[in-house]
Amino acid sequence: MPWNPTEPYNDLPDLPPKAEVETKKILKRSIEAREALAALDAAVQRLPNPDVLIAPITLQEARDSSAIENIVTTDDALFKQSELGGEPTEPSVKEALRYRAALYDAYNKLPVRPLGPNSAIDICQRLTGVAAGIRAVPGTTLRNNAGDVVYTPPNGKDLILDKLSNWANFIQENKEIDALVRIAIQHYQFEAIHPFPDGNGRTGRILNILLLVEQKLLAFPILYLSREILASRDWYYKSLSAVTAQGSWEGWIEYFLMQLTRSAQKTAIKALGIQFLLIDTKSYIKSKAPKIYTHELIDFLFSRTYCRIEDMTSKGIAKRQTASSYLRNLARLGVLQETKVGREKLFVHSKFLELLTTDGSKITKYKLGSAQPDELLLPFVLSPPTAQTF
Repeated sequence: MPWNPTEPYNDLPDLPPKAEVETKKILKRSIEAREALAALDAAVQRLPNPDVLIAPITLQEARDSSAIENIVTTDDALFKQSELGGEPTEPSVKEALRYRAALYDAYNKLPVRPLGPNSAIDICQRLTGVAAGIRAVPGTTLRNNAGDVVYTPPNGKDLILDKLSNWANFIQENKEIDALVRIAIQHYQFEAIHPFPDGNGRTGRILNILLLVEQKLLAFPILYLSREILASRDWYYKSLSAVTAQGSWEGWIEYFLMQLTRSAQKTAIKALGIQFLLIDTKSYIKSKAPKIYTHELIDFLFSRTYCRIEDMTSKGIAKRQTASSYLRNLARLGVLQETKVGREKLFVHSKFLELLTTDGSKITKYKLGSAQPDELLLPFVLSPPTAQTF
């Protein structure tokens, strides 16, 4: 029966696809993506504390994955809320922080539970804050900006569970298919099943990152993939729709692998930039303020973008009066910048914050005490973000 966007797609084909999914073009893209992921993994593991990059990247991934669903917040609001604590006042910040919590929770469970339907249910409930399970009520449709129905997912809880079981078996059992190609295919299938009343897109994007870890393509859940999807959102939805309407697997898989490659390359740039800034900060503080220099202080400065006196005291680095003196001294030297949020005094690690939030195409080498940062040539060439015709 021909596919009709206004009718439930109960005939969604099971996996694996019958079409050829490992064409020469796709396998070439897969090799590029694997090389980029390996370079990212190496760059992150060279950092003294990988969480220096993992924590902010997962926040930014949360922000942009939410933005794809039109839940919009800013890096600044997210970093402040994450590091200062308290109950978020902005709903969009709350949504993004729930996304990161869902990602971390599922990542920590990977050693004891393979990814499957139960993982997806847990992730969705955690990120939406609603204890809803599989869709049981008919009537779910996906519409475009003009209000037209562009897709109607399968109906019926039992059918959805059968489709999810097939989806999970494909991930875990079809090892003869390249792992990255499998991840691309499962993402389409999960979004086509659309198993939950809400949160399907965000759940699917968390699963992508976790699968890279589960398949040992990354050591940490650090990929900032949603930035590339958000920047090419029309292409993302068109290539997904082309699989449904025309069986165009090659176009979708190539799109997915290209964005994976770009994301891995750009995240590796950030890791290298952090290494440069870390080395320069150590040297600068040692030369300008040797009496306050300690390894613990450097670790503290690179564990957050917003610093408070009580954060330093809680880490056992110094007592309150000494901690206050340290932070003021670092602000005087230009390592930090003093600011106020309400009545609270904060010290912003501005160069670190800028490095984390800039989407540059070169490694930025910040020199403390210098007016201009250096930009270094990349160790690789970014794949061009050229859209395809469907």
